[in-house]
Amino acid sequence: MSIVSPLRLCLVLLAVSGQAASAEDGIVTDRPDFVESSDVVGAGRVQIETSLAWERNSRDGVSTRLRCTPTLLRLGVSENWELRLETDGALALRTTANGQTQRDTGMADVSLGAKWHWQDGDEETGKPGMGWLFHIDVESGSAAFRGQGLRPSARFVAEWDLPGGMSLGVMPGLVWDRNEEGKRFVGGILAAVLGKQLNENLRGFVELSAQQIASTRNGGNVLSFDAGLAYLLNPGMQLDLAISRGLNKNTPDLQWTVGYSVKF
Repeated sequence: MSIVSPLRLCLVLLAVSGQAASAEDGIVTDRPDFVESSDVVGAGRVQIETSLAWERNSRDGVSTRLRCTPTLLRLGVSENWELRLETDGALALRTTANGQTQRDTGMADVSLGAKWHWQDGDEETGKPGMGWLFHIDVESGSAAFRGQGLRPSARFVAEWDLPGGMSLGVMPGLVWDRNEEGKRFVGGILAAVLGKQLNENLRGFVELSAQQIASTRNGGNVLSFDAGLAYLLNPGMQLDLAISRGLNKNTPDLQWTVGYSVKF
């Protein structure tokens, strides 16, 4: 698969934008922030969230540059449940150490999952919208990027609508993963995002995310500060961008992404 495949996908989706724009219920995406939405897409609805992403890092004399194409397919099976297929898509990695450069390309693993929208939120009473996400990462990618075995995870999301167009979301979770030695371990996930509706179509966010909480032996903590914007082209289409700064040596120094989402 080419690294530009999502761009071709975007062109196809733009060609049918009239169908997306006629959606009665507006699009709510799980990107570009790390904290997921508690909402599902709705019975019989399909939503595609795709992007281009870049990452760079330098540590202990080793420099890496990564390009990937994160994509999420969401299929509504009821008003409270959706099925999900997620992947980082096509990857291109360049590693430079001691004056030597190595290049690897291939496909990322696929993650299969489901989301359950447990409770609607209510700004007047302060009741949060809540949901559960259950995923299992499958050992399915190219050799250079493949994980080890099946890695299940569970995440809980709570979202509050606040006065003044503000919103707050938190997402704790657990993942059953394998370390570099192939041994199983349980890692944590914890993130909080503060959003602001800037106008009718534009919203911004800042976020602190711990995408992994684990001992040094199991890869250590992965911590970042994230910020971004999302713009509604119409009720069924969104453009977005985000940037992420690593907060410790286990996290890539800098990551950025641009994305496109559409709902049918």
